[in-house]
Amino acid sequence: MSAPAGILRGVRAVSLCLNIPGPVAASRLHSMGAEVSRVEPPEGDPLGRYCPLWYRDLTAGQRVLRLDLKRREDRESLEGLLAGADLLLTSSRPAALRRLGLGWEDLHARYPRLSHVAITGHPPPEENRPGHDLTYQASLGLLDPPHLPRTLLADLAGAERAVSAALALLLERERGGEEGAFAAVPLQEAAASFAAPLRYGLTAPGGLLGGAFAGYGLYRTQDGWVALAALEPHFQSRLAGELGLEELSHEALQEAFSRRSAREWERWARERDLPLSRVRGAPGLTGTVSRRAASGPEPSGDRTR
Repeated sequence: MSAPAGILRGVRAVSLCLNIPGPVAASRLHSMGAEVSRVEPPEGDPLGRYCPLWYRDLTAGQRVLRLDLKRREDRESLEGLLAGADLLLTSSRPAALRRLGLGWEDLHARYPRLSHVAITGHPPPEENRPGHDLTYQASLGLLDPPHLPRTLLADLAGAERAVSAALALLLERERGGEEGAFAAVPLQEAAASFAAPLRYGLTAPGGLLGGAFAGYGLYRTQDGWVALAALEPHFQSRLAGELGLEELSHEALQEAFSRRSAREWERWARERDLPLSRVRGAPGLTGTVSRRAASGPEPSGDRTR
């Protein structure tokens, strides 16, 4: 989504989120004009160690404070931020927030105009059950062991839902509500919504987009692979005509694509306005880095979630 840069100008947000879902949401809100203050523990956000370049991008333009919320002085600093804020983002488990006096009931009593978007792992009644992106994807059938996923689908889906929830709460208050409101964003639910194509069979093995339709698939070339997505009839007829095929079958397409390199086919398709792209390797994942990524920990989600 591309929103006007200043649409949230004047909105003040405080984020207590670490790692990925909350910081991604906070960065999006900042890109829309919100003033974002990030509160991190004294040791900082683990993402800063796992992936410093992404951490740098996600915190760009935001105020970052290191506070120990178990110390009275630092708690007072947080309270000062919340007193002037419109929105609070959290990604800790509800039980952890209540122990800090940051449960919704306590917050609303102290700051009636403050809205709160709480990113959690699971929906009630399991909102305090721990989880991370990998476990959410596993529970939804989105993994292909032993391969780890190439993106953090649940975390990023949750970030999108958190932004939507924040915008909805801010809009509701602007429409005449004098008080802030609360919204929970369980990552498990967000991932489940993104898994709908699999759940309904569309992308399942043998489904229309899971290998059954020849016009939507991966084909080997002389030196790699191409991804073809000729779903619409006009693309299918154009593709068949350009390749001289009477019908689009897996066998006929594979035989045709094996004649050239992936880069040549991509150039060929662009000149003919056809939806085809060569399959590129994951950027930066070579040699030692790839092996480490395959065997190392998967740092996603909030450590307290």
